[in-house]
Amino acid sequence: MAKGISTAVAAAGLIGGYGVARWSGRREAGGAVLAAAGAASAYQWKRQSGTAAAVALTGLYVAAFGGSHPLAKKIGAWPSVLAVTGVVAAASAVVPARR
Repeated sequence: MAKGISTAVAAAGLIGGYGVARWSGRREAGGAVLAAAGAASAYQWKRQSGTAAAVALTGLYVAAFGGSHPLAKKIGAWPSVLAVTGVVAAASAVVPARR
């Protein structure tokens, strides 16, 4: 999986997880999407950039999910999800690959 793909999977997990939860009315379904994409991204981040980077990016992914909730109260749900997704995607894109 190329580096850009893991970034896209992480972004899709945050956006898709929220979308599935909202449109299905099933928070656990959204959580499953979020978790699956997060696990796939963590695996790829570890392969591409090492354990420390994977731990940091996975922590950011989880923090983004958690942080989107209070942020949504200030700017709205979709803007919040998109904002935190942008942060995770940017961080994922700039972490260097192992050589």
